Amino acid sequence: MELTPLQVQRYSRQLLLKEIGGQGQARLLAGRMVLVGAGGLGSPAAFYLAAAGVGRLVIVDDDQVELSNLQRQILHSQARLGEPKAASAATALHALNPEIEVIAQSERLSEENVMALVQQGDVILDGSDNFATRYLLNSACFRAGKPLVSAAVLGFEGQLATFRHGVDATAPCYRCLYPEVPAAGATPTCRSAGILGGVAGILGSWQAVEAIKELLGIGESLAGHLLLINSLHGQIMRIRIEQNPRCPVCRASAS
Repeated sequence: MELTPLQVQRYSRQLLLKEIGGQGQARLLAGRMVLVGAGGLGSPAAFYLAAAGVGRLVIVDDDQVELSNLQRQILHSQARLGEPKAASAATALHALNPEIEVIAQSERLSEENVMALVQQGDVILDGSDNFATRYLLNSACFRAGKPLVSAAVLGFEGQLATFRHGVDATAPCYRCLYPEVPAAGATPTCRSAGILGGVAGILGSWQAVEAIKELLGIGESLAGHLLLINSLHGQIMRIRIEQNPRCPVCRASAS
């Protein structure tokens, strides 16, 4: 694929990167990514994926824009209060980069639709805010052989990991890290405990970087590691994740 003069101008700063260049940019323009959640994490992730020129973005979210979202969910605006978040996201992303394709899926992820949605992407990003969705995506990405870039935020802290268990049989999956579903009410949420919007910005932006790395096959994958970020104290910790031999997803499927 040959870049047009306008594309060369738009993506000129990326083209200077030896890890990307013209071939990498062409791969981005042909790439497909599915982003589950158009909230605090999905907003910066989607903006930077669109700006980078990822050719097709599928945005999945069944929620509507509320005033309390605007402190961190920068895809949306006060003028679009009450609109479906997926549609609001598509409006913002098209305004930023009209040459990419944005598919707004205003539906909740479920057992019935998850495989069809996952199959639409080369890389899947999990920007959801609940364990049920994270487990569902994890299993679907394993079965479909898709890399999954997952993040979570709360307060001043966040975590980020890439799960390539569907691509690399030795890599751990999300259920290796969190084997059991937490009891209802056991885990605090942004609604109950609060969040600084910029923390979601950090983690969502980093998700976009990791997704681009997976799509292009550049750099060192985060697969097998978990990043823990504490912005209040300026700390970043990287820890190793081992595959759980009793994992109900990746090890059970291998046995």
